[in-house]
Amino acid sequence: MTSTSLIHTVRRYRTLQSDVISALPIVILMPHSACNCRCVMCDIWKDNHHLRQLNGEDLRGLLDSFRKWGTRQVVMSGGEALLNPNFFQFCEILAKEQIQISLLTTGILLKKHAHRLAQWVGDVIVSLDGDPLTHDYIRNLPGTFDKLREGIERLHAIDPAFPVSGRSVIHRLNFRVWPRIVDTAKDLGLSSISFLPADVSSHAFNRETLWDESRQHEILPAEEDLPELQATIDGLKLTYAAYFDNHFIAETREKIQQIHEFYAAWYGQNPFPFKRCNAPWVSTVVEADGTIRPCFFHPALGNIHKNTLPEILNGPEALAFRKGLDVQSDSICQKCVCSLHLGPRTNPARR
Repeated sequence: MTSTSLIHTVRRYRTLQSDVISALPIVILMPHSACNCRCVMCDIWKDNHHLRQLNGEDLRGLLDSFRKWGTRQVVMSGGEALLNPNFFQFCEILAKEQIQISLLTTGILLKKHAHRLAQWVGDVIVSLDGDPLTHDYIRNLPGTFDKLREGIERLHAIDPAFPVSGRSVIHRLNFRVWPRIVDTAKDLGLSSISFLPADVSSHAFNRETLWDESRQHEILPAEEDLPELQATIDGLKLTYAAYFDNHFIAETREKIQQIHEFYAAWYGQNPFPFKRCNAPWVSTVVEADGTIRPCFFHPALGNIHKNTLPEILNGPEALAFRKGLDVQSDSICQKCVCSLHLGPRTNPARR
């Protein structure tokens, strides 16, 4: 271990023990508030007319904090990050700091930007909702699967080894085609595919108003569907055993089983699955209007247009939040669909 790595590890231990941010290995950056899909389980696109986006000065204003805290990975999320005309300027700025860049994307603009993505971005994670018909239905926009496929093909034509993985939200509208999602991911040439349940309870994904019960049940599998969901999971474990073993399916069998437990918990059949998460201690979210959150789901802590990142993340409100947060009992954490746990020695880019 180099002296720099050792110092960073010590600072990460110190953060976890003291609740004061001394190291910040991961930052999730949302360069653009709008999205180019109209997904049924997401409300981001409903606010596309209220455009907000980060600019180069916003990012440069964060660099001192990134250097101080040893930030090693920036995940470009959204909305659709590639809609920001400054996206590749951001990449160039971050590359000069030797910060790994990951892109979460709908995939619609991959083909258009493939050459520059291959130059500047370390890896791409695409959203995949099913086979072609199901994907387009859930994205609520015809032709999205074809654009996704063409983008991946273009990236791999430029660099056959370029890492493109998939992420799929499993819910009422696609759990029955779950095996076809795995097959489609393989056919697309993805390096892996990961799965998570749908968030139906938080203010994330641009929900100013929480979904009512009727809206939630448009996405939640019905209680009478749970045995079929379990049978689908059992079939995955059997049919795709090799994909679990070689990690093409990124989750363990136990994590996949937790998707059933998550949905069963909504009907009181079991507790929500155990969460092991330290996201507020190892990462932060910077939204398109400069809002800072400890993770996607918890309330905002401040805004970079009013205070510096250290003033926000180590301010009284943020310190009190981390000191008082019990992930196992907090109502937001219990229903979280996207937890993060990063050990002090873990390289975030390889977790």
